[in-house]
Amino acid sequence: MGDTNTSSGAGTAGPASQTGADHSAGNSADKLHRRGLLFILSSPSGAGKTTLSRMLLKADAEIRLSVSATTRPPRPGEVHGEDYYFVSDAEFDRMVEEDDFYEWAHVFDHRYGTPKGAIREGLKNGQDYLFDIDWQGTQQLKQKDDQDVVTVFVLPPSLDELRRRLEGRGQDTDAVIDARMDRARAEISHWAEYKYVVVNDDVEQCFAKVREILHAERMLRKRQTGMIPFVRELME
Repeated sequence: MGDTNTSSGAGTAGPASQTGADHSAGNSADKLHRRGLLFILSSPSGAGKTTLSRMLLKADAEIRLSVSATTRPPRPGEVHGEDYYFVSDAEFDRMVEEDDFYEWAHVFDHRYGTPKGAIREGLKNGQDYLFDIDWQGTQQLKQKDDQDVVTVFVLPPSLDELRRRLEGRGQDTDAVIDARMDRARAEISHWAEYKYVVVNDDVEQCFAKVREILHAERMLRKRQTGMIPFVRELME
């Protein structure tokens, strides 16, 4: 992206810090204000993005899941407004017409989309959002808000292993698994459109790489919106 990472001093008080009366609320050297980001994890079904997403949400309090709207019926245990916004086809059509989505796509006979809602305001306040979407949704999101998007594609170690994982779920027929494998090959063909690519041959090691990516992207100079006033104070 052309931006360089800031030094470790971005998160600690500098020697030239002055009294609290001289600082604005959002300009504390203990935690400089930054702009949030849209963190996208994509992969073929069975490659591990859902597991990685859950691990990231559990381990990192600064990121929250972007809740998608969908026309598919809820599965057992899913909660409206937490897992998805379950809407009718007519409601989804209305949201498309009113440009209420960052992105939307057809997936297995249903539609999924990311409502803009409070996301834009959250980004200004330093909130990060996690997106579990496919390559089509990723392209749409980049077109609408490229400056805030960080894209990561998760690859399986092999197609044989991917099929083994799908079969191990015990949820789908052979015909459905064949369809998922065909779709996986098509999705993998878009790997080069992502900024980062990781291979999930070991979920813990893969998760460590994903967290490193997130931490580094947070420290990009362009996202450190509190850095300019902080440096100005150091130079006074």
